[in-house]
Amino acid sequence: MREAPSVEEASRLWADELSVVGVGWSGEARIYDDFIRDGGLTFPQIDDTLGDVYGRFGIPYQPAVVFIRPDGSSETVLGEIGASDIEAFVRSLG
Repeated sequence: MREAPSVEEASRLWADELSVVGVGWSGEARIYDDFIRDGGLTFPQIDDTLGDVYGRFGIPYQPAVVFIRPDGSSETVLGEIGASDIEAFVRSLG
């Protein structure tokens, strides 16, 4: 949950340049819903109980972030990230 505020902040700061989608892997719906509520997350969330999204990007655990560039290339970061990491990615887009 520690990374959630940074991701929420990024979704607001760079709304014109960055689309943020949360992907929940598996677990109880109540825990998933509590995480969204407690984190004050306003960006879209999807349930990946089947693991399709995680499998596509080779994500073995949470937290993780996948940056997808406009050209379709991607970069997966395993572990927590901060606002500065997200800002660096946005700035790298040019």
